[in-house]
Amino acid sequence: MKRHIPGLHSESRDGNSLLEGSFLVRVDRAFYRWHPQKPFFALRFSILEPRELAGQIISGRVYCTPKALWRLNWFLRDFGYDHELFTRDEVDEKALLGLKGVIRTSRTTRNGRSFLNLDAFASSEEWGELAVSANGNHNGRENSDAV
Repeated sequence: MKRHIPGLHSESRDGNSLLEGSFLVRVDRAFYRWHPQKPFFALRFSILEPRELAGQIISGRVYCTPKALWRLNWFLRDFGYDHELFTRDEVDEKALLGLKGVIRTSRTTRNGRSFLNLDAFASSEEWGELAVSANGNHNGRENSDAV
């Protein structure tokens, strides 16, 4: 049996498609995924602010290749990762859970697939300043110079 479902072929318009901009988030899940060329941490964040998006989920990757270690360092530092583990070059997935900070996201489309980019990080203390600059924007969209 065939069913006609209007809009099935068009781009998804769920809440995730609007999640671009800066958000105060908490790390809900973190998993290290080994890959021969690009090992990475798969991260799931729960949005805390802005309030109208609170509880929504954002997932992304932070790569662990030698070229991308600066970004992992930036993420860990700004989210307040345990300094002792950090200085021993250790990342404990359990120690990542519950960490809070600010992320800036954007979307990229390649070969018809949409990907979420984690463009920037900031400490949770900076959220007040960033929220003021984002106050006039809608749908989580942010000025590109916010984070």
